[in-house]
Amino acid sequence: MSDTVRSLEELSDLVGQHLGFSEYVTVTQEMVNLFADATGDHQWIHVDPARAAAGPFGTTIAHGYLTLSLVPTLLGGLLKVGGVSMGVNYGVNRVRFSAPVPVGAAIRAEATLVSVDEVSGGVQVTLDVLVTVRDATKPSCVAQVVFRYYR
Repeated sequence: MSDTVRSLEELSDLVGQHLGFSEYVTVTQEMVNLFADATGDHQWIHVDPARAAAGPFGTTIAHGYLTLSLVPTLLGGLLKVGGVSMGVNYGVNRVRFSAPVPVGAAIRAEATLVSVDEVSGGVQVTLDVLVTVRDATKPSCVAQVVFRYYR
C-alpha cells in the first residue's frame, strides 16, 4: 500500500507498474442489504442468510456490482493523485465476477497501471484490477477500470 501522492505529470512514469495491494475491507451483511435496497436486487443468495446457508455458497454473498463499486475505495490507498480539481469514475472496459465474495469475508484489491492518456482538462487513467478474498486462490473480480483526473 502506498500513501504517496502522485502528480498528473508523474502518472506516466507508472505505466506498466504494479501499484501494490490495498488494505483489506470486510464485506458485511449490512453492506449487502443496503446495496440490495439501493439497487432493488433482493435475491435470496444476498439477503436471506437462513436460505443461503443451504444454498450453493453456504452463506450469503455480496452482489458482484457491490464488489465492483468498492474498487475506487480500495484503490484509494494505492493511487493518490494530487494537484487535481476532481477525479471521476469514467467507466469499466471489462469486468468479470469469477468467484463469490461471502458475507464476512475480507477483500482487497491490487492494481497495475495500464495507460495514462491526455484528455481535455486532464488525464484518463486505465488500471487492471483484481479483487480477492483473503486466502483465496482465485480473484472474485477482475476488471479494467478507467478514471479521469481533471486539473
